[in-house]
Formats: sequence, structure tokens, C-alpha cells
Amino acid sequence: MRGVALLGSTGSIGANALNVLSRHAHEFRIVALAANRNVAGLTRQIERYKPELAVLVDDDAARANGPLHPCIRTGRTALIEAASHPDADIVINAVVGAAGLEATLAALSAGKRLALANKESLVAGGPLVKEALRLGGGELVPVDSEHSAILQCICGAPQRSIRRMILTASGGPFRDRPLNELSVVTPAEALRHPTWDMGAKITVDSATLVNKALEVVEAHFLFDMPYDDIDVVVHPQSIIHSMVEFVDGSVLAQLGFPTMELPILYALTHPERRMDDGVRAFDPVSAGSLTFEVVDVQRFPAFALGLAAGRAGGTAPAVFNAANEEAVAGFLAGAIPFTGIADVIARALDAHDTAPADTLESVLAADRSARDTAGAALRKIC
Repeated sequence: MRGVALLGSTGSIGANALNVLSRHAHEFRIVALAANRNVAGLTRQIERYKPELAVLVDDDAARANGPLHPCIRTGRTALIEAASHPDADIVINAVVGAAGLEATLAALSAGKRLALANKESLVAGGPLVKEALRLGGGELVPVDSEHSAILQCICGAPQRSIRRMILTASGGPFRDRPLNELSVVTPAEALRHPTWDMGAKITVDSATLVNKALEVVEAHFLFDMPYDDIDVVVHPQSIIHSMVEFVDGSVLAQLGFPTMELPILYALTHPERRMDDGVRAFDPVSAGSLTFEVVDVQRFPAFALGLAAGRAGGTAPAVFNAANEEAVAGFLAGAIPFTGIADVIARALDAHDTAPADTLESVLAADRSARDTAGAALRKIC
């Protein structure tokens, strides 16, 4: 049996991962669980899965909810210990936001197979992640449905045979909303995604298409693809998860009804596949018509900002990501309008002098600076 450390166990990806691991309990055992601040959820998971280590990252939550289960350790250091647990063959990193970067580096440095659902790791610290992968000798397998689809399409294909990668985006809940109404949409409306059931932050990122900008940067690092060879199209049905065009003109696509359980299972077993009856069988008739649209950058200005940050390289993607995290939190708290998210990101990027992202310290410094600038921008906008 292979040991699994699940980071972000009480979130949406964590819940899906536990469903998959439970169905395949003959092959995988959970050795570590980590949550940010959901004490009750983590405690229930401890009682059910009996991990060797459980972590509550947020110290404030730990103090507010004591006494904790005796299995629980707290703080960021404990999260790193879970990511490098000696009995973990596979680490699923489903931590939300840039907070997942250090855990990613720890897992790869320890030679683990990293099933990565924390796209911000590669966005903020792509060069660091690739270096940790090289030095640690581990594996990096994506969990995002789009990148899992690409991996499945290119498995076994030489790099020179790939011409282009095409990521699909649902377009979120405001794809057809008149532009002059976007400034008055509410957090509740933004959290009603038309096809996916996700956590609050990533759901808002889907509504702004920030998530797709993050995924373009992630694809650049995961597959060593130039930005000019990564395209995005809006695909409202979320049936085709990505496509790959080869040099001979052939195009391969991975299809399926929206579920995170399939890419999670594939990340656990890649390049092999396991029999699994836990996901809905695909029926092309039920899927209906599949349509595609060009990304409207006027509707999704944050998407364009993210692509520009990715192309700028260095610490610019870390700034983009940090500013977005602060802006989304401000929007959900009612401090800024929906359209203010892109404004906050733009101000943070304008104030930033891009530096090389060659050390963890430089990336974290850019992250902190961007959050400070974004915080000031939030106060001005509101």
C-alpha cells in the first residue's frame, strides 16, 4: 500500500480526494492530513481515517478551538512535516493560495510524487518548483482537470511533436451578463458557478477568469511550453477539459462530465489507470452540443493581466497571484465591487519592479509587497 499525505483535506479538493482514496483503500492509506482552520472537519477526518499526523495550519484557529484532538499539530512547520512525511509516497497538495508553495517545495525536495492541485505554487515559484523537482528526484503530476487532460493527451508523445495546447474555460456565471452590470454583482452571485462545485476563492477566480490565467502559467512550467503555444477558449459546457494539437494537425481532447475525482485518481496512479465506478459514465448524447467562444478580455480584464504577468516572468506572477488573493478576499467581504478585483491587481503590478524568482525569499518578499500594495488599493477603492 502507498501512503498518502493530503494537504487541504477539509476543502473541496480534499473532500473529493477522500472519496477516491476510500474507494481504493486496498491500495492507498492516509498517513497525514492537513487543514487550514476547519477544526471540526479535521477532527472528524482523524476519527475516520486515523492518520499518523494531522495538522491545523492556522494558529489563531487552534487557539480559538482548544483543546484540540491529541493527534493534531499546529502551524506552518507542521504543514511542511506533513508534506515530507517519511511514510508518504504521494502528497496531494490542495492548499488554497500561495501558502501551498513551501509545502510543494518540501514534498518535491523529499522525492515524493506530488499530486498538485495548488496551482499557485507554480505561478508564484515556478523556477523554484522545477529546481526542487530536479534535485529531489520526485514526480510532479497535475490534479487540475485542464492539466490532467493535457497530460493524458500527451502521455508518451515526444515534446517535438506538440504544436499547441488549448485550455478550456467555462466562462463562469457572468459570461453573458451585460458589462455595465458587472460592477453590482454580489458575492453570492459570483459563488454560483454554472458547472463546478468549488471553494469560494477559486469560484470567484473562475468568474474573473483569473483561474485560467493561473492555469496558463502553470501549463507553461508543467509542460515546458512557450506562452505563444498555449491558448484558451471559453467552453461553457465544461465537457472538454483541454486539447492538444500536434505538428501533423491532429488534435486530441480529454472529455468527461465535470468531476475532480477522475483527475485526482489519475494523479495517484499515472501513467496507469484503475478500474473505478465512482464517477458518472460519459454519454455523448446527454452531453449535448459543445460550443466554444473567444475569451473577451474586456469582460475579463484580470485574465489579460495574468497573461502579461506570466510573460514578464520573475516575481511578476507572484505579485499577480498575491494581489488577486487580497482582492478576492476584499470582494467577498463586501469591501470592493466585483470589477474592483482587476483594479487592485493592476495597481499592484504597476507598483512592482520585477525581480528574478530564483530564491524562496525573493518570491515571499514579492508576495508580501504585493499584499501591502493591494491592501492600500483596497482602501482607496472602497
